[in-house]
Amino acid sequence: MFQLNRELSSDKHPYHNFATGSYQTLHDEPLSKGIKIRDAFINFYKEHYSANRMKLVVLGRESLDELQEWVEEFFTAVPDQNLPKLRWDGVPVYGEEDLGIEVFVKPVMQKRQLDLHFPYPDEEDLWQSKPGRYIAHLVGHEGPGSLLAYLKAKGWVNDLSAGAAPLCPGTGHFSCSLTLTEDGLNHYREVVKAFFQYIALLKDTPPQEWVVDEMAKLCEVEFKFRQQSPASRTTSGLSGVMQQPLPREQILSGQYLITKFDPKAISRGLAELRPDNFRYNVVSKEYPGDWPLKEKWYGTEYKVEKIPTDFMKELESTVSAPASSRPTELYLPGKNEFVPQRLDVEKKEVEIPATVPKLIRNHENSRTWFKKDDQFWVPKANVHVCLRSPISNVTPLASILTYMYKELIDDSLNEYSYDAEIAGLRYALSPHTSGLDIQVSGYNDKMSVLLEKVLLGMRDLEIKEDRFEIVKESLLRGLRNFEYTEPFRQSSTYTRWLMSERGWAQFELLEELESVTPADVRAFYPQILRQMHIEILVHGNMHKEDALHITELVERTLQPRRLPASQWPTKRSMLLPPGSDYRWEHTLKNPDNINHCIEYIIMIGQNQDRAQRARLLLMSQMLDEPCFNTLRTQEQLGYIVGSGMMVMNTVQGFRILIQSEKDCAFLEKRIDNFLVAFDKELEEMSEDDFDKHKIGLINKRLEKLKNLSEESGRLWHHVSSEAFDFDLGKLTPFPHHLLTANQF
Repeated sequence: MFQLNRELSSDKHPYHNFATGSYQTLHDEPLSKGIKIRDAFINFYKEHYSANRMKLVVLGRESLDELQEWVEEFFTAVPDQNLPKLRWDGVPVYGEEDLGIEVFVKPVMQKRQLDLHFPYPDEEDLWQSKPGRYIAHLVGHEGPGSLLAYLKAKGWVNDLSAGAAPLCPGTGHFSCSLTLTEDGLNHYREVVKAFFQYIALLKDTPPQEWVVDEMAKLCEVEFKFRQQSPASRTTSGLSGVMQQPLPREQILSGQYLITKFDPKAISRGLAELRPDNFRYNVVSKEYPGDWPLKEKWYGTEYKVEKIPTDFMKELESTVSAPASSRPTELYLPGKNEFVPQRLDVEKKEVEIPATVPKLIRNHENSRTWFKKDDQFWVPKANVHVCLRSPISNVTPLASILTYMYKELIDDSLNEYSYDAEIAGLRYALSPHTSGLDIQVSGYNDKMSVLLEKVLLGMRDLEIKEDRFEIVKESLLRGLRNFEYTEPFRQSSTYTRWLMSERGWAQFELLEELESVTPADVRAFYPQILRQMHIEILVHGNMHKEDALHITELVERTLQPRRLPASQWPTKRSMLLPPGSDYRWEHTLKNPDNINHCIEYIIMIGQNQDRAQRARLLLMSQMLDEPCFNTLRTQEQLGYIVGSGMMVMNTVQGFRILIQSEKDCAFLEKRIDNFLVAFDKELEEMSEDDFDKHKIGLINKRLEKLKNLSEESGRLWHHVSSEAFDFDLGKLTPFPHHLLTANQF
């Protein structure tokens, strides 16, 4: 889709270029035109490689003086040609012939989508006011009165996203993407019309300063309490930000904060969203039924036509029509009640952060774990609730009913929870083999309010027939589309299915889903809630009393009967006998996919064996680089090659995964050959080299957690798995000074 949009843009703009590259474009075509490839690259280097066009970010624990010395040592030699900054002001991304068109695209998967595209100004100089973000905030809103709420009520659209983005200096782009229902595909023109009705509402309403103030408040809070990112992501992101015209002292904050209300800039942005300045794509396997054209590089089938004159006139009259002619269901959102007000953090320094949560409640039908944040000091928390039930996954039918229940809850809560989400407070429901998880994460100020609403939505779910059919159809489409995902994603899913005691493959779930009715879900979900065991973890800027209050809230709202421990579902994996050799084969559904994928797994044993787990971690680290270098770089078996330790419910192992055009039998032989060669290499490895691997692994295991969510995830993993080995892998996992290469 990206490349098709490029193909159908102005050839005078760099956006039109093929952005990926292939052997054909980088080798065959240049040679056929008599181009010396290396000379072309060197000339490109000489023309564009200049220090004044570059930005450098260096991050390290060393002093600024030492970092600066390194920068001067390694980067002083970069030539500065004083080249002008590349800009494309005034170069239209779409020519006249590229606007006012409708593009029909045939996807590989079952997919129905409507994309609206507008040329839009480059707003990099408007970094203080960010007018495009104001427009996207309102167009993409999901609460009452929003465009999405209106279209969902019609049964035409499931999801909507919108936003302005720069394409290159001097050129911008605004797009709105909508996921259509089956009925929505039949009414896609009404959906386009509704979009312009909402734009007309925004144009008729003066830019609202209170909306900008609310956005500014949320941006400020987000920036102030932003979680730490990995160093590589921080440096690469900042180097790109530095290409923007931000004041040097606001490199970190300028991309986030809104510090100015600029109604004229908002109005200028809205003025670009008009019928004579857009085009749209309709993506569907069913409509229109003929796609006579093929995109050059990816072979995407499509059809291009001018938007019919009568429809274009209808859109133009929609924009200019009086407000009384617009649907009364469209209106601006109200004030967000979830904007956090209490952001205070009670900071109590500790010499060594605790690694184990406290078990503060252990009743017959609930168990509560609590850890107050003692190292990140942010006004945030994470609450995990497991509703443990033996019936949620007992059969494929039960599993799909549980999932339908989850989807219907999400659908019913969407308008309410959207305000919480944009205010940094989110919830998630996750069905799994042992029941249903609820997670609420973000600013702790109003966390209990959202949790209570979710619990009430679960308890009092009203299943509407029209929404049920839409949700069911979406889930059916997702299960069918799984067969068309990349082979390496399918293989990992099938591995988990094969190794689990009670898990269900997509085709087993699909077989049951097709016959599921609203009555089935209505009869089923009260059985989950009637009897269960509740496991809770509260972690973050909260007190013990808050954790107990949350426990009482869950029990009081759901009021389940006690589930005896003997009836708790257990998570178990298949334990393969030593010396066994099993193969499972599956044929890809997509005949046009030329790839194969092999996931080669060596099962090592049970994952509670610390010493064995340490050896497996060390082996995985030692094999990581040689595996990639041998199978991908040297033998060029495929683009996707990886290896590593894998841990399932109760077992652990080592895997090598390759996605390749070569068949799996050949790939298996190459993996066997690689492992035999590595075995010999290990025998000949010196103790010094072996010690370096050990030290490297130990340093990795001793790396500090980067944010609250990372720590919550680690704690919840041990609670939900009922392993409770919270220190596993965080401290020295084995007596490394006693372990030698020969013993290994």
